[in-house]
Amino acid sequence: MDTTHKLDTMIINEKIIYVDIDGTICSGGSIPHEQFSDIPEDYLNASPFPKRIEKINSLYNEGNTIVYWTARGCKSKQIKELYDLTLKQLTEWGALFHDLQVGNKPHFDQYICDKSYNADTWFDDEELKISTRMRDTMGREEYERIAIME
Repeated sequence: MDTTHKLDTMIINEKIIYVDIDGTICSGGSIPHEQFSDIPEDYLNASPFPKRIEKINSLYNEGNTIVYWTARGCKSKQIKELYDLTLKQLTEWGALFHDLQVGNKPHFDQYICDKSYNADTWFDDEELKISTRMRDTMGREEYERIAIME
């Protein structure tokens, strides 16, 4: 099954940039590992991080090829459903991209690579770092209640 979405042709001679979705350009990871099923319902309440999306959009506008790459569907194998949901979310959030890859990124706890960046470091988003620390120190319901109010 083809799970790619191409808005434009790939651009040659510029950077090809792969961008994670959950925890990078939107909220994610608030469901405890033992309760996480990797089904569409797990992602319905994802909230976009507009400043981060704007920064990725600026890379797109500079001529770089942007590929959103997510592990959504790797565990549940509900790739079609999660592809459709993810495409809808990215469109609603105003994300610009050339390709969307769903279900072909391995699910892992840590990624070590000479070309990778930690999202918080790359975006240098102090407000989001504080929000992430809050999520990690409080209960899920309290964090989600606060996130909805923002």
